[in-house]
This record gives sequence, C-alpha cells and structure tokens, in this order.
Amino acid sequence: MSDWLIYGIIILVLLFISLIVVKLMRKDFHLEANKLLGYLGGKDNIVNAECNLSRFKVILKDMSKVDKDGITKLGAKGIVEIDNQLKIIFGKDAKQLKKYIDELL
Repeated sequence: MSDWLIYGIIILVLLFISLIVVKLMRKDFHLEANKLLGYLGGKDNIVNAECNLSRFKVILKDMSKVDKDGITKLGAKGIVEIDNQLKIIFGKDAKQLKKYIDELL
C-alpha cells in the first residue's frame, strides 16, 4: 500500500471517531426538559417560566414538590429560591431548555 492510502485511512478513522464523540457529548434537551419538569413538581406545579440570559426563572404553586438535588444533577450551576420562585442558573443551555419546557407545557 502507498503511504497516501494509509494516511487517508487514518484520517477517515479519526474523523469517524470524532463524529461519534461529538454525538455522544451532545445533550438531549428533550430528555433534560422532561427531567427538569419532573424535578419542578410536574407541569401542573408551574405557574410561569421565563429565560433571562443564563438563568431559567420559574414560578411554582408548591415549592415542596421541587427536587433541588435533581436539578443540580442536570447541570444547574446555582439555584436561588425566593418565595414561590426559583432562579436556576444553567448557563448557555437555559434558553434551549426553556424552549423545550414551553413545548411540554
């Protein structure tokens, strides 16, 4: 075999592996939104949901139904609770999660 053919095969294998890694690292926002909805106590517990830059703000009927540990495991960098309102810091994913939450409500 020629050297060029071997280099070509190596490059194709590396590209294939790179595509697999990228696909595996991509978040499934539908699944994450469903989990977040459950951690917030279900769609009947949500009064209003908004997104502001990196924060996802939600007003809830019953705060006792919220699973903050579950929300943190989803990747929340912080959670602030004020009365019946949660401000959850998700970073760049907040807007995408809000979009899918709106579809589920």
